[in-house]
Amino acid sequence: MRNYILPATLSALLMFVSVSAFAEVKVAFVNAQRAILESEEARRAQAQIAEEFKGEQDEIGRLRSQGAELVQRAQKDGEVMSDAEKRKLSNQIREIEKDLQYLAEKLQTKVQERQNELLTGIDVKFNKAVEALVLSEDYDIILPRENAIYVGDFYDITRKVTEKLNEMDRAAN
Repeated sequence: MRNYILPATLSALLMFVSVSAFAEVKVAFVNAQRAILESEEARRAQAQIAEEFKGEQDEIGRLRSQGAELVQRAQKDGEVMSDAEKRKLSNQIREIEKDLQYLAEKLQTKVQERQNELLTGIDVKFNKAVEALVLSEDYDIILPRENAIYVGDFYDITRKVTEKLNEMDRAAN
């Protein structure tokens, strides 16, 4: 539904604005998610998160390796194993898979919570960066990049918003 609102709004706007007046309207598009994630603040937060959860990531990696070794052993030695050995190996593989799934979901939840903590308020900073660009470069309309089928580089101000976020971050620190 949201994807249809923007084209309808733009169509209505075009009906009421003359062609010569529209030629003077300065329009831009921004990919908010990319602008935020490529900012220095977000990169620092991601590095901090990676460091905080390195031990859990290593544990998941160790379990994956252990599981892969057991699967490889089952494929290699499966023909010469007894049925009891095959069942035991199969059970070990299933246990590792369950542990992996549990640990991965737990880690994903922790990482998401930590990201939310570290990036709280960045949306306000994003809005301030966009407002600063509107004032300094005299944009009339800035739309989400995701709502356009095609946007030329000239109209995409994502990089400028990221640079403004970085500038604001450096000024605050």
